[in-house]
Amino acid sequence: MATHAGGVHPGTAPRTYGGVSGRLVFGAVMMLFGGLMTLAQGIAAVRTDKVFVSAPDYIFSYDLTGWGWIHMILGIVLVVAGLATFTGAMWARVVGVVIAGLALIANFLWLPYTPLWATVLLLIDAFVIWALC
Repeated sequence: MATHAGGVHPGTAPRTYGGVSGRLVFGAVMMLFGGLMTLAQGIAAVRTDKVFVSAPDYIFSYDLTGWGWIHMILGIVLVVAGLATFTGAMWARVVGVVIAGLALIANFLWLPYTPLWATVLLLIDAFVIWALC
C-alpha cells in the first residue's frame, strides 16, 4: 500500500512514543545533547582552558569565568528541561524554548571565543526551538 511523503497513512494519527510525538523526542534529545555541550563549554571556560581564541577588541568582551558560569547555568537548565520533555510536560517545552533562545543568544555572543563550537551549538539550539514549537 502506498503511503504519503510523511509515511503516515491517511486517517491515522502520527506515531507517538509513550504519549510524546517523535518531534518532541527529537527536541528532547537535542536539548540533552546541547545542554551537555553547553555545560562542558562552561566548565572549560571556568577552568580557563587554552582552547579559547583571544578577542581583545570584542565589544561584548566579558570575563571568561563569567561566560563560563552563564553557560553552565544554561546547560544545566537545558538538561533538566530536556529530561522533563520526555514526559510531555508543557512547562518543559516552554522552558526549553526560552532557555534554548537564551543559549542561542549566548552562543552568538560567544562566537569570537570558539567559532566552530559556538556555531554547532547555534544550530542545535535552533533545532530545539523548531522541534518544541
